[in-house]
Amino acid sequence: MSDDIHQDNKDKYGVPVLERMMEILSSLELQPAGETIRSLSDQLSVPRSTVYRILNTLHAHNVVQRRLDGTYVLGPRLLSLASKVSSEAAFDLVALAQPIMKRLAETTGEANKLSVLDNQAVVVVASFAGQGQYALNPAVGQSFPLHAGAASKMLLAHLEADAIDRFLAGPLPKYTPRTIIDPAKLSSELSKIRKQGWASDRGEHGGSVWAVAAPVTSPSGRMIAALSIPFLAADKENEERGRLRDLVIEAAADISSRIPDI
Repeated sequence: MSDDIHQDNKDKYGVPVLERMMEILSSLELQPAGETIRSLSDQLSVPRSTVYRILNTLHAHNVVQRRLDGTYVLGPRLLSLASKVSSEAAFDLVALAQPIMKRLAETTGEANKLSVLDNQAVVVVASFAGQGQYALNPAVGQSFPLHAGAASKMLLAHLEADAIDRFLAGPLPKYTPRTIIDPAKLSSELSKIRKQGWASDRGEHGGSVWAVAAPVTSPSGRMIAALSIPFLAADKENEERGRLRDLVIEAAADISSRIPDI
């Protein structure tokens, strides 16, 4: 279908206010740091009053959140729905995982986050801040590339083989000197992850941020999400990194054991 035909169908069958709402949500998806009413109005060529009314309605339903600086980001209601869709199951993945994630944060002193696939990216659907002096604080709704990061590589590694091949044939942006952008090396890394059952990130997306990740799976073994612990590399000795790896594997297995067989 050509773009012109697609646009004609949108105009003929679409509901204008819903079209604007989806455009706003798409813009917020691309800007996890947040957007202002002014910037959304300028981007979409929609009056600010219209943008405000839509955002106000979405905010009332927790689909978006308004930060103290006046910017808007995706909200918990939308992310909760996304977690259910991504797992293809009639259960609340976030609610199921939160008690285990909370305990993991208390045990390690480090933050942890739960991530799911979102088209050609990875999105954080739940997180717990760490209590340590240098602990990180991942943001719910934050999006990461599919080839850079422990959780990202864990999810990528468990796609169908043809989907992985298509992804490796596309562009692989470099974020730090450690980002794996060679398709052959990345393919080897993904194979290693599948065999060992966990993934690591040594500054592939953020130079000083390392991470370990483990899979959250259904009773049939299907990949649903990735649980990961990001941490500042300079703050951890090898022994402590190994401990974090073991704890995230244990926590991910605990979450997996509670997922119903449906």
